[in-house]
Amino acid sequence: MTDRPTPEDPHRPHDLVGIGIGPFNLSLAALAHGVSTPLTTAFYEQRPAFHWHPGLLIDGATLQVPFLADLVTLADPTSPWSFLNYQRTQDRLFPFYFAERFHIHRAEYDAYCRWVSDQLPGLHFGHRVDAVRWNPRAAHFEVDHTRLDALGEAASPGRTHTRHIALGIGTEPHIPEPLKPLTDAGTVPVIHSADYLHHRDRLLDAGHITVIGSGQSGAEIFLDLLRARPAGHEKLHWLARTPAFAPMEYSKLGLEHFTPDYTRYFHALPEPTRDTLVPQQWQLHKGIDHDTIAAIHDELYRRTLHSGWPDATLTPGVAVRTAGRVANTRVELHLEHTQQGTRSRLTTDAVVLATGYRERPLDHILEGLAPHLRRDTSGRPHIDDRYRLDLGPAVTGHIYVQNAERHTHGVGAPDLGLAAWRSATILNDLTGTTPYPLPRRTAFTTFGLTQPAIPAQNPTPTPLTRNN
Repeated sequence: MTDRPTPEDPHRPHDLVGIGIGPFNLSLAALAHGVSTPLTTAFYEQRPAFHWHPGLLIDGATLQVPFLADLVTLADPTSPWSFLNYQRTQDRLFPFYFAERFHIHRAEYDAYCRWVSDQLPGLHFGHRVDAVRWNPRAAHFEVDHTRLDALGEAASPGRTHTRHIALGIGTEPHIPEPLKPLTDAGTVPVIHSADYLHHRDRLLDAGHITVIGSGQSGAEIFLDLLRARPAGHEKLHWLARTPAFAPMEYSKLGLEHFTPDYTRYFHALPEPTRDTLVPQQWQLHKGIDHDTIAAIHDELYRRTLHSGWPDATLTPGVAVRTAGRVANTRVELHLEHTQQGTRSRLTTDAVVLATGYRERPLDHILEGLAPHLRRDTSGRPHIDDRYRLDLGPAVTGHIYVQNAERHTHGVGAPDLGLAAWRSATILNDLTGTTPYPLPRRTAFTTFGLTQPAIPAQNPTPTPLTRNN
């Protein structure tokens, strides 16, 4: 692939700079590459190469979305960056056809994204973005970054100028407050699920293992540990705050919560209503895949044939009140059953915290724009229906956000199935044209008595005036 034109003058601004290269900004970069009027773009990522949840690429684990939820297909099925084209270039298209696999393995999705990132121009790995500021005289953003060497140490500083920015800094592992002492447990392996595969062998050497968290990651890790432990001597505990190890909502109409129609409906709701809805919808995104639940039950049932009941305890409805070390070799969890109102203690040799992820806060990277950033009553950034931060009239460039808008756009914000549509929405707004025509209706469900207005295909343009 040949690079897109880049500004000869280092002070001449790009059209778009992306901060972070996860699946969402990689989707944006891929679709930006396909815009007929070339855009000058640059994307920066601190990591040395693309990796998607490497600690969770457990053998056999699959995506919870169909392969059509790749980087581009739901906005542009003809894109050279589609998953099907990736399969064609790898001489795997016919094997994939005969495999009849609608939900691909996570490892395969990771390999596909790395294939795109290795070929797509304008991606700069090993670059840490340090600051973003608005230059009112030049009417563009300045992005300060540092190139890192092979050891991750600062090598050289740099500055890039751009008219618009796309923030795709992703999420970070979340450790609830009562569990934070566990991370300092020293010789006791206490790890977040994000690092599971890196510590799997050490975990399997532990006498007793506790998994905390009822979502898909917790279920996959519990199943993997269960399969690796000898029958009758599993010594596993699986704890969850949720009232049940519940299946993910996967009915056809239930899935329509991950459509642009529902996103528009949710965005138009009052802020207090949105805040009430998100935690109520946990089974839409925090439940467990039906096949994983069935595999866990099948494995437990199989072990009853000759060895009695397996030494595995699965208890939902449990909160960890506090936790601490015992003689530097074990961990003690203080538990409370939320329905019974009873309390107990559990001593274990290793803990896996499958406690999910949280959006990385934007405040640090946007510190230079703090006076311009408008917030809601909870102090979160205002984000409009085109994924733009509300920066006030003094800043004429736009900062688009990806996967930092659950509070304004709902449960679909982190969903891979909306990646291409959101990227296309951003590019349509940025160019002021319609390089990617989007459907006006995407769900059979009408979510309100009055539907929110659907943006026109050619909205009021954001001019891409270039300094010639």
